[in-house]
Amino acid sequence: MKKITFILITLITFSVSAQKKKKNGTIYIEHPGIDLVESFTNAWTNGEIEKAASMLSDDFRITNGNNLNKDAKGSTKEQMVGNMTWWVNNMDYLKLNREEGAYPDAIEYKDSGVWVQTWDHLYGVNKETGAKVDMPVHRLYRLNKDASNIIAIIEYNNQNSFRNVRDSYDERKNGIIYINHENINSLRKAMYSFANGDAEKAYSFFHDNAVFIDINETKNMSKEEIIARDQKIFSDWTLTGLDESGYPDYLEYDWRDSKVVQSWWNFRMTRNSDGKKVVLPVFFLDDFDDEGKIIKRNAYWNGSLLK
Repeated sequence: MKKITFILITLITFSVSAQKKKKNGTIYIEHPGIDLVESFTNAWTNGEIEKAASMLSDDFRITNGNNLNKDAKGSTKEQMVGNMTWWVNNMDYLKLNREEGAYPDAIEYKDSGVWVQTWDHLYGVNKETGAKVDMPVHRLYRLNKDASNIIAIIEYNNQNSFRNVRDSYDERKNGIIYINHENINSLRKAMYSFANGDAEKAYSFFHDNAVFIDINETKNMSKEEIIARDQKIFSDWTLTGLDESGYPDYLEYDWRDSKVVQSWWNFRMTRNSDGKKVVLPVFFLDDFDDEGKIIKRNAYWNGSLLK
């Protein structure tokens, strides 16, 4: 057994040693290739399209690293220049800066030339619609041997941000607003059960795993945690009245199939210690599941009024 163990340890040691001895190039934190890439992105975001284009090789290609199409050949230099021009013409405050805490690497591979990898942040606001792009972008730049031209770019980004910009140009509907609906009824029953001291019934309208988000709290809360928090508040204050402010809306969205009741309330509160009376405005956003249970509540109110 000891002999077998010794042999295994020897093999593992040899394997690790062999891997460490295989060098395939050198990584640089300072390199002409990094200077080229940053000059390229600065020229683009500053609107110097011709200068940026001069840094791309004639056979340049840019591809989306998330593309599942195995036959995709990417976009040409001409298409890349057109894309950069669109961004300059259509986006205010255009920036492509290093992601906070990150820095580019230049890698000189033995067989596949010079590559620069960057972790950047893309920002811009569409001039016509106000749609914002604000997201991290990871790029791999392949350069020629003397790092004077960019041959190819492989880009990894969040396509949803671009989709939001495209969609913002078109007027489109996103569901139905109801003034009367069973989910509104459930919310009212929950609120007035609470107002009448029947907390058990009130919270029965919430899913057991419901999430509670309160602007006055530093973290999301579970049903058990919100009950404990409310008990603490009502040990000092008494709810003497609860009134709707306006009327609730039930929004049944097409996008993501969301079901939300938004409602406005006036909580009439009396402090137990001295009888001080406060009218506390509260805004709720309650997300419902398909079974009519509240699965998430966002609450907005001024906690300083109960100090």
